[in-house]
Amino acid sequence: MSTSGAVETGLPGVAATPSPTPARAPVLGRLFRPISAEDEEQQPTEIESLCMNCYRNRNNRQLLFLRALWLEQHGDPVGRQDPGPGSTLHFDCQGPGVFLSAQDMNREVVKTDSATTRIPELDFEIPAFSQKGALTTVEGLISRAISGLEQDQPTRRTNKEAIAERIDEFIVKLKELKHVASPFTLIIDDPSGNSFVENPQAPQKDDALVITHYNRTPQQEEMLGLQAETPEEKPEEEDLRNEVLQFNTNCPECNAPAQTNMKLVQIPHFKEVIIMATNCEYCGHRTNEVKSGGAVEPLGTRINLHITDPSDMTRDLLKSETCSVEIPELEFELGMAVLGGKFTTLEGLLKDVRELVTKNPFTLGDSSNPGQMNKLQEFSQRVDQIIEGKMKAHFIMNDPAGNSYLQNVYAPEDDPEMKVEYYERTFEQNEELGLNDMRTEGYETSLAPQR
Repeated sequence: MSTSGAVETGLPGVAATPSPTPARAPVLGRLFRPISAEDEEQQPTEIESLCMNCYRNRNNRQLLFLRALWLEQHGDPVGRQDPGPGSTLHFDCQGPGVFLSAQDMNREVVKTDSATTRIPELDFEIPAFSQKGALTTVEGLISRAISGLEQDQPTRRTNKEAIAERIDEFIVKLKELKHVASPFTLIIDDPSGNSFVENPQAPQKDDALVITHYNRTPQQEEMLGLQAETPEEKPEEEDLRNEVLQFNTNCPECNAPAQTNMKLVQIPHFKEVIIMATNCEYCGHRTNEVKSGGAVEPLGTRINLHITDPSDMTRDLLKSETCSVEIPELEFELGMAVLGGKFTTLEGLLKDVRELVTKNPFTLGDSSNPGQMNKLQEFSQRVDQIIEGKMKAHFIMNDPAGNSYLQNVYAPEDDPEMKVEYYERTFEQNEELGLNDMRTEGYETSLAPQR
């Protein structure tokens, strides 16, 4: 920048020296001139700013050009990424059957920061973000590449002479391109879609210019900072369904620090449930607890299975905390909340029932009754017979909340050995579930009179 105030902008139609009465920004708070279709030629706007070379206030010219890109004094385009596909621009100095003159080196080019420039004939590439965006020409683009290669040549000749000689040979080839001594191809690949090569024959078709639109790859989306906006991205809730969550707790047996794993599981032909498992590394205690992933169902559920084959022991079973179990042949009934919620098999639940009955602390020790012990042993043997398939029995699950499940091995067809009934809950069952006092509508007006 000279002391006389002359500014070399390189922009078409812009004088080399500023006008005696430059177009200053309007006083009423507007920084730039309003854009009008009646203007034959958009004039640049001058803004006083600090020069980073001489650290003095100088005039900075800005011109609105090409899709609302601000071309500043240093030629840096400032714009937005095109939400549509990017574009690849091919400039071939020899079109199909037509020889082009060296005037094509004067074609205007807008190259953004995200554009990659390639010349396949020389196996030469300028990666994205290695050069600043600029408004230049095809010749200027090659000249910038030459200047970039010549910048560190004195240092290379001192330390790496062989590499410096090879770069000198390559620079000679680039300079020959400026004279169009032989045909070559210039490719500007811009994922943002904001680069541009002039068509001097517009609005007619240019045989030497090929524009190709394509969909950006995920890597290009991430490079442009658009990865978070892609519609294919799954929400965070979907990721949690495929992840095992862990939180710190204490072992219920030895009270030592332990970790509880929690997983949301979708049971086929039923609903989602939450399985929580704790494994204590100190005492080896393990717990398996199941929580329903949904609300209380409108109707209660009664499941009646007729056990006729040992294969019935492999049926998956979900017993919620509100479910009671009954085996009429053994005159046995297990109340609500006993054994807690469990996701296991029919065999696993029967073994838990046997262990609960036979290892009752009130029936062991010196105060145990011999007659009572014989009954418990007989009960344990009959449970083993059911597990082994030597005894037929009915297994009944009654859940007023409707959150229990027993696998139907014939699904989606009906199971001939299993009967599922849905029933209206009684007042007592609703009272146990806490539903009688639960009001979701009109509770603002009815709550005060009831109290």
